[in-house]
Amino acid sequence: MPPLVVIVGETASGKSALAHELAKRLNGEIISADSWAVYRGFDIGTAKPSAAERAEVPYHLIDVAEPVDGFSAVLFKNMAGEAIEDTANRGKLPIMVGGTGLYIDSVLFNYGFLPGTSPELRGELNSLALPELIRRTEELGLDMTDIDLRNKRRVIRLIENNGARPTKRQLRQNTVVLGLQIPREELEGRMVTRVDTMLAAGLEQEVKRLAEEYGWNVEPLKGIGYREWQPYFAGTQNLEQTRERIIRSTIQLAKKQRTWFRRNKSIHWLNNRDKITESVDLITTKLST
Repeated sequence: MPPLVVIVGETASGKSALAHELAKRLNGEIISADSWAVYRGFDIGTAKPSAAERAEVPYHLIDVAEPVDGFSAVLFKNMAGEAIEDTANRGKLPIMVGGTGLYIDSVLFNYGFLPGTSPELRGELNSLALPELIRRTEELGLDMTDIDLRNKRRVIRLIENNGARPTKRQLRQNTVVLGLQIPREELEGRMVTRVDTMLAAGLEQEVKRLAEEYGWNVEPLKGIGYREWQPYFAGTQNLEQTRERIIRSTIQLAKKQRTWFRRNKSIHWLNNRDKITESVDLITTKLST
């Protein structure tokens, strides 16, 4: 099994900077696990690495999808697997970093995804209210154990797959999973700075251009940092209100990421102030290359 380093954490926790530094020190290449950075043209709002950073370290799975085509965890898993193999075969260390938990876990635990459903069935189920969906689930006799019955999307998937569940295997061998934890108050301060940096870099102009080119219904314009602008351009929200909405959405995302990653008992949470040295020590002692 090729070696793999995985770095996870909440948005603005510093995981991308750590991954970049480790790649420079350990002759590595980075595999981005970000469900929005895959889209071409969505640059500022996804905090993609700069041209200078990409000149220093090769990055994979950035700018690999067109906004009108969408993307999925299935595609990510397949493409990430190819990138890991290719990187390792060239004698480099694959380092996967990102905050999209499903994408990361699909690689770590070799998810077996279920086939997609027909657009007609998906449309029919989407038109039903949650109580109606639960009633249909009961009529079909499907096992609802461990299904969040408050989550309409999860109930729909259960019906679409006739009760079948994705498979999940043991943690991938020859893998080190590192996690970054930042005190809540400090993290929220970083998020505010991150949003202000994006605004200063021209986020408003980027969103305007993308919305004019693709319309608001393409998947990446539903992402944080983009969707909050629609009322602004409709004239029902000012710039400061837009900024505050992006910050709130970012904080909510961090809470979800925190909950997701805490379920993974394989993560080694970095506690030392010198996270570079701690990371290098763990990687060099635990991985066989």
